[in-house]
Amino acid sequence: MDETHSDAALIADDPVIARALHDPLMSDPDLASRNEANAAISFVDSNALPVIAASNADAQAAREALRLELLEAGAIPELPPAQERQGGKPLGPMSSATELLAAVGAPATCAARLKEDFALAATLPPVAAIPPLGMVVQAGGADAKDCRLRIIRYNTAAPIVDVLQYHFARSTRAGMKAQRYAVPGESIAANGKGAERLAVHVRPALHGMTGVTLVYRAD
Repeated sequence: MDETHSDAALIADDPVIARALHDPLMSDPDLASRNEANAAISFVDSNALPVIAASNADAQAAREALRLELLEAGAIPELPPAQERQGGKPLGPMSSATELLAAVGAPATCAARLKEDFALAATLPPVAAIPPLGMVVQAGGADAKDCRLRIIRYNTAAPIVDVLQYHFARSTRAGMKAQRYAVPGESIAANGKGAERLAVHVRPALHGMTGVTLVYRAD
């Protein structure tokens, strides 16, 4: 039995061994969700499943599913060129609660009201929905006055430009004014009526995936 088959057998027999074999290095920036001291909302990583790399076929399937969903509502709005000026500070696994809230203009006091709950990812409004085949890594938010928030971190096999187009299309269709930025990181920032704001920051993630941090503030 070769080494690949040996690993597969161990994974099938013992998820704890699977975790040890496939646990990413602590130096990896996309592992910051394990560093709860600097997370906006913390959770214990108890996933024993191995990390699965995204293939070209996975990327194409995710892209097609994303576009098909958008086409159900008509022609897809064209993704504009990135603004020449710099956008907001990049949001990623290492972003603090203060940084995430600031991205949508929410009061810093909302940090104390945030709670982690994966159910919040299942009740996102259409303007802040995640694309088909997106895999939620972390979900949280709040529903208090002036703090109606959703913070979602997800991964997808879809390419970065398609993820940007997805969130640009959803926000503009909802009547928000959306802008695309490439500096200092790829992102979409959208403003709606009143306090409504959407910030979507996209980056290359592990194993060919695209990592996304989405923050939505309702009016």
